[in-house]
Amino acid sequence: MRKFIPFVLGTLLFVAAPLARAQSGKTLNIYVVDVEGGNATLFVTPSGESVLIDTGNGGAAAPRDAGRIMEAVKDAGLTQIDTLITTHWHGDHFGGMAELASRIPIKTFVDHGPNMQPNPVVDAFLQTYPEIYSKGKHMVAKPGDKLAVAGLDWQLVSSAGEVITKPLAGPGAGAPNPACDTTKPNPDEGGVENSMSVGSVITFGKFRMAHLGDLTQVKEFPLMCPMNRIGTVDLWVVSHHGQPMSNSQVLVHALRPRVAILNNGTRKGGQPAAMQVIFSSPGLEDLWQLHFSLLSGQEYTQPGLFIANTIDEQPETMPIAPMAAPAPGPNVPPPPAHNGKSYWVKVSAQADGTFTVTNTRNGFSKTYKPRGTS
Repeated sequence: MRKFIPFVLGTLLFVAAPLARAQSGKTLNIYVVDVEGGNATLFVTPSGESVLIDTGNGGAAAPRDAGRIMEAVKDAGLTQIDTLITTHWHGDHFGGMAELASRIPIKTFVDHGPNMQPNPVVDAFLQTYPEIYSKGKHMVAKPGDKLAVAGLDWQLVSSAGEVITKPLAGPGAGAPNPACDTTKPNPDEGGVENSMSVGSVITFGKFRMAHLGDLTQVKEFPLMCPMNRIGTVDLWVVSHHGQPMSNSQVLVHALRPRVAILNNGTRKGGQPAAMQVIFSSPGLEDLWQLHFSLLSGQEYTQPGLFIANTIDEQPETMPIAPMAAPAPGPNVPPPPAHNGKSYWVKVSAQADGTFTVTNTRNGFSKTYKPRGTS
């Protein structure tokens, strides 16, 4: 049974502001929403304050993805988004913003500043962006900034191609990173905007997690070398949908996440080169996926219990080798659009470091106790 915010009838001391917040509780709830290989991650604090990182895809997919975010919003009992962080100006991360803003009030907009990868669609949107954020506040993020989120320590570790230069206060932060001496960054950025991503490290009591958007290896190395400036985390939302232009050893193996959540699509992310690094990360207990990945093959995929959404045209047998996604062209049919029911992965974290991850497709959940406990 849900707990409702208490109020007193018959007095003149009633304050309307609590109505804009979710029901209070003891857990930090995190919804990793399925936006088909884009990103939309909703945080709801115990006090009911909310932060959304990214708004999914644009174009024809914007109503679908905004609708999926609104389903999570409704589940959380929210009537507004307190803070929206747009990690970078790629359509799978900001594309649903205008549609979402038409459905629910957004109070504060955070981004890295101007678009650094000119694109007619993006630049046309940015002409309208001031009108959208004029209804609230606007903040250009800088590495080292903190967001004022009640009950959380929310630190920004990257933005606009820059990263923090001093280690955070946290377990493992400031330690030498041996992978810096044995590996080199993948120079492919997949577009410079990926490297502009606003990256966040969020702490709730003893629970700690990282969400770095699509930050590429080109920026992972300055962030994590020669020392690990972030430290270790309990939970990590896998960078860049699990693509190999991100997710270097210097990042993943230094973070040592106990649990990783892959916000991939059926035909986007989860390539073997990145998955091998993730699966070999010291201390990794489980990887949860938003989609079964055709690009992973049997070698680098999880059991169905840990996968929130299956593929639309399920083959009779699972391929052993990764499947190559066909290049788009005039004679190549587009991949099937997953426009039906979708499922999110939900994390509920407690201040003592305990957290539970749930696959809403099948109801499977697993609880992870704090480090060092049995």
